[in-house]
Amino acid sequence: MNPLEHHDNQTDQAVRTLVGLVVAAAGTATVLALVIAIRQPAQANDLVVLLTITSMIAICTTMKAGFRLRSAHYSVTWSETAIVLGLFVAPTHWVILCTAVGVAAAAGIARLSRLKTAFSIGKNTLVATAAGLALAGYGSGPDTLAHLLAAATVGYLVAVVADELITLQVIALVSRTPLPTLLRTDWDLRLLGTGFRYLATLGTLVVLFVDHRLLPALPALVLSLHLAYSHRVRGRAEQQAWQRLARTTDALNVIDLDRVLTTAVNQAGELFSADQVEIELTAAERTVQGSGGRISYDGPSARLVSDAPAQIETRLRGVDGETDVGILRLRFHRPVALSERERYTLRTFAAALCTAVCNAQAYAELARAADGHAHAAGHDALTGLPNRRALLERGERMLDRRHGGGVIALLLIDLNHFKEVNDTLGHTAGDQVLVQVAERLRAAAGPADLVARLGGDEFAVLFVGLPAPALAAVRADVVLAGLREPFLVDGIRVGVEASGGIAAGTGAGGIDELLRRADVAMYQAKRAGQRICTYAPAQDTADLGRLWLGGDLARAVDNREFIVEFQPIVDLGTGDLIAAEALTRWRHPVHGAIEPLRFIATVERSALLPAFTAAVLDQALDAVRQWREAGFDAPVAVNVSPRSLLDTGFPDAVHARLLAHGVAPGSLYLELTETLALSRLEVVDEVLARLRALGVRLALDDFGTGYSSLSLLSRIPVHELKIDRSFVAVMESSVQALAVVRSTVDLGRSLGLTVVAEGVESERQRQTLWQLGCAAGQGHLFGRSMPAERFLAVLQRGTDGHRGRLAAALHEGAPVIRLPPRQSPEDGKRHDNLPNWPA
Repeated sequence: MNPLEHHDNQTDQAVRTLVGLVVAAAGTATVLALVIAIRQPAQANDLVVLLTITSMIAICTTMKAGFRLRSAHYSVTWSETAIVLGLFVAPTHWVILCTAVGVAAAAGIARLSRLKTAFSIGKNTLVATAAGLALAGYGSGPDTLAHLLAAATVGYLVAVVADELITLQVIALVSRTPLPTLLRTDWDLRLLGTGFRYLATLGTLVVLFVDHRLLPALPALVLSLHLAYSHRVRGRAEQQAWQRLARTTDALNVIDLDRVLTTAVNQAGELFSADQVEIELTAAERTVQGSGGRISYDGPSARLVSDAPAQIETRLRGVDGETDVGILRLRFHRPVALSERERYTLRTFAAALCTAVCNAQAYAELARAADGHAHAAGHDALTGLPNRRALLERGERMLDRRHGGGVIALLLIDLNHFKEVNDTLGHTAGDQVLVQVAERLRAAAGPADLVARLGGDEFAVLFVGLPAPALAAVRADVVLAGLREPFLVDGIRVGVEASGGIAAGTGAGGIDELLRRADVAMYQAKRAGQRICTYAPAQDTADLGRLWLGGDLARAVDNREFIVEFQPIVDLGTGDLIAAEALTRWRHPVHGAIEPLRFIATVERSALLPAFTAAVLDQALDAVRQWREAGFDAPVAVNVSPRSLLDTGFPDAVHARLLAHGVAPGSLYLELTETLALSRLEVVDEVLARLRALGVRLALDDFGTGYSSLSLLSRIPVHELKIDRSFVAVMESSVQALAVVRSTVDLGRSLGLTVVAEGVESERQRQTLWQLGCAAGQGHLFGRSMPAERFLAVLQRGTDGHRGRLAAALHEGAPVIRLPPRQSPEDGKRHDNLPNWPA
């Protein structure tokens, strides 16, 4: 094997030194052999044997199984076989001389370089010397076949070991590969080749021992073994090449462009055994170059200059075949011709690399666009400061992990009389002032603080890591002090004053509440003519009870502090009870009875809404069961939070409560309000449809006050409309209110729906509603809300001796004829099975 096809400047001296040592040692052995040959000249009949040995060594040296590593071509020869055979038919000194002559002749025929020729002669001469000395040490000439084979084994093993050690050491220097790695590489293939050549050696010796006339058959045997081994070498090389290609294409399947380029450079060097690999990206004007598993250059293409004398260049084009992605260059220190398999591998690798580069570039562009959108969504376009959204997000995170990290405080800043700047100097000048304000606030705030623009002339500074809440005022004073100096706008000095409100995060709840408190403090500073004011709960003009109400909700639900009272709904004509509306009250142990308007909004914003709703339903359905047992079959109406309609589990919860109390679904009315929750949301429609399918009845509360009443009726499967009390209260004095009531009653009759008037306070209102065709009503005229026990007692007492009657009939003793609902055929089909309130 001869590895010396090339060597670069870094390894030149080491290679030449090693070759020099080999040649020097071989020269010494040759000189000694020549001295012995002169003292013991060969006979005339020995010349034929020596010529045969020389010819055999020359021929076996030319029988090669070659492969390429970078620009170096390596080959495995049969020279050690010829050398060992020669040692059995001629003295060692003559074999050494024949080896030098035969290898020199083969090198001359192959026109090898001088360095390669010197190394080949020196290495094989040393192999002959080592094998001869081994045979000499083994004993005298073999006289039996067993002795012959044993001696041949010893000589051949010594020859192979000497050849491997010398050759692999040179390859390690040239390829910059550690010697242990080379020893492990293809060890099985090298062992197989050694076995082939060993068998050929033994076979030849057996033939010579048995009958020298069989010697002409040996060349054919040796040639067959050589061809088989060469085929095995090529097959192994092909298999490893495809495996490396598969691993390489898999390694390129990443979305990071830097990793794609680094992987491609390193893998291409191994895949094509190139001295240097270079990838140039056209659009990015970037080039990455490397060799030996290291990146030596990564930067602008124009600055890279390569001195490699030979290169193979492949264009990288997009899937359309026209887009110029870049160039892949394989560089070699000497011209190299790729095999057909290597050319196909190069095309496949280039296609995979092009796809990987395009994918990585596309992903990077998407990531940049996403980062840009994320930055724009969280930052003010004018000042570049974080906006309200960013302040709320970071503030919430800081409040969540505030324990052990110090106190958090928020400073809210409002520029006083900033409108005058816009009105006097124009909005462009105003924008310049805002930009300068942002710069000064950033400079005055701490490195960990967050400065944000909330909108208009309102800014905020989130202080983090304060040792104590009192230090927030000190930090705020430093920040606002930066705004004292006038601002220079188009050569005009503009003075801007600012007011600030401070709120510490201790006990403030969420960031929204902290922002609200800072806003309260800021306006207090404005009213008091102060520059900075710290939030004080006693001076908070907002609903002070809202916060402690939220803290008491969980206890109230657990302790059943929420109670349900019932207001009757009656037939306006007969005065008989037809239903009841459930109204919730909170019996607070400290603050007494709390009306729904004060706590309902807090409940709806909390996570306790499902538990609260379940508690109300339990009390309402339990009352229905008690009334039924007492002989009053009256349904109950319960108000539903819009948030409950966004919960797909709400229908199942209602069904469970009905089953638990043994109440039929038709005895429960759920009152819906015209709110944003009743917009065109699929989940709302799904929840309402499931409730309707259960048999639960739906009522639209406060009808007429919303902006989309008619559109809601077109898609919400309600059974009842409730006229808002505001129309009933003024319908006798307002033509518009009377028209609303009349149209609602007519609409209900047309759709087959029950219409209930709320807020009936007088007999006159009752008479008017009855005359308009309204069948049912509720209000103080018939009864205020009351606990279930009292409600039952009122029903049992009745009016005028009639149990369940809450007011005198309008037409006592005379039949009342009700007009049937006006329906189209389609409406009739739709509402045939929708019962009205029981009369």
